Amino acid sequence: MSNPSRNDNGNRPARHDPYAALRSRDFRLLLAGNFIGSFSNQMVSFAIGWELWLRTKNALVLGLVGLVQVTPVVLFSLIAGHLADQHDRKFIVILTQAVLAVSSLGLAAVSFSQGSVALIYLCLFGIGVARAFNGPAASTLLPQTVPPEDFTNASTWSSSVWQLASIIGPAVAGLLVALLSRVFYIYAFDALAGLTFLVLVIQIHGRPLALSRKSATWDSLKEGIRFIRSTKEILAAITLDMFAVLFGGAVTLLPVYATDILHVGAAGLGIMRAAPSIGALLMAIVLAHLPPLKRAGRTLLIVVTGFGLATILFGWSRNFLLSVVTLAATGALDNVSVVIRKTLTLTRTPDEMRGRISAVTSIFISTSNELGGFESGLTASLFGSVLSVIGGGIGTILVVLLVAWKWPELRNLKGLNPTEIEPVQLGAEGNALETEPEAGG
Repeated sequence: MSNPSRNDNGNRPARHDPYAALRSRDFRLLLAGNFIGSFSNQMVSFAIGWELWLRTKNALVLGLVGLVQVTPVVLFSLIAGHLADQHDRKFIVILTQAVLAVSSLGLAAVSFSQGSVALIYLCLFGIGVARAFNGPAASTLLPQTVPPEDFTNASTWSSSVWQLASIIGPAVAGLLVALLSRVFYIYAFDALAGLTFLVLVIQIHGRPLALSRKSATWDSLKEGIRFIRSTKEILAAITLDMFAVLFGGAVTLLPVYATDILHVGAAGLGIMRAAPSIGALLMAIVLAHLPPLKRAGRTLLIVVTGFGLATILFGWSRNFLLSVVTLAATGALDNVSVVIRKTLTLTRTPDEMRGRISAVTSIFISTSNELGGFESGLTASLFGSVLSVIGGGIGTILVVLLVAWKWPELRNLKGLNPTEIEPVQLGAEGNALETEPEAGG
């Protein structure tokens, strides 16, 4: 009889190491930089929403924040992805971080002088341009810092750090605004944080990744789109994430809930902004210590459905504690979705296409985040904030049903480890080559 505690080579299987990625110096540097950048970004997101709501009392103005920032991503991401696949990715990250710092200083100056809302949007557009070029290049840093077998672990810890920053950032921002009533210093701190991230990135050595040898043509720019379109599991996961966040964008309307519905002020807004990240951080810790998922596709569909239900309950709630709990639930469930999607993309993408694939996913995800905010602001201005949030939750559940029907490949997706999901081989046109299905699959 075979011994189930041993692998095919007769050796005992390696124990799951929840801290595998953290043993890499380069990954720790990247993680520290991501924390600092995310912490300051969350403070800025709080400050923008609070300042614009108090100055205008217009939900649509809040929604336009997302539209202004996502427009450059849609316009430039494909070009940015191609640049990231052909040039020094660290240099691109360093340059874009400098642009982000300058844009944040612009926000500080406009806020301090009480300049026009149009100037705030102009600075946000500059941030959007920098992020459009930063995203594809920055996404290649993680696979340079850890080996492929640690991708899931690295994605989980990256998500954990982002969520921790998302907890502390809004809470600190809410406390500072409640005490000092001004937000310009938050923008100045964001500029300093961007420069700090820049210094940390310079110190990362990393393993070299293959670069694309193709010249910049429209056809080469479209390779990322063709790759995702032919890799059904990634296409389904990204589509699910995009529309779920697009319809479930309750975060944009939290200033409205804090002032007009729950009546909890800036401190309460800080708690609500932090609640999804508290739930996500707790879930990330659980995921880091659990063995790898065995039915990742089915799990993804279930957690996004739960995200929609929690969004509906938040929209209906008039109790602050219940609202915080439902927001925490949305964060916990969304974090499972993020880890699955990121790991799937990391394991399936060839090194020479990481920039372009990241560019395409950035369009999907940034579009869902920022346009989701615009959609929430627009529908709230037309039908009220409560109907906007509840309707978004219902829309999320409908999207899950549609994706589950359209892409059975996602329903049947099992493990996420590189041994279970091999990187896709490319054909002559940049399409994924068909591989034999697993026995019994």
